[in-house]
Amino acid sequence: MTTDVVVNGVATALPDGMTVVELLDHLDLPRTGVAIAVDGQVRPKSTWHTGLGSCGSIEILTAVQGG
Repeated sequence: MTTDVVVNGVATALPDGMTVVELLDHLDLPRTGVAIAVDGQVRPKSTWHTGLGSCGSIEILTAVQGG
């Protein structure tokens, strides 16, 4: 089964039970230098191996160097 979730503003069908780590791999994103917010709440890295659960939106933010 899949769940429709908005990831960075784009409607995306994700497999049920997907973890943050699996999501990053699925999107070909690095596991370092990123922050994840699920329904507006930042997910600590210590929880990235547990399922995303029921959610409506996921924001993936990457660190950028500059100033």
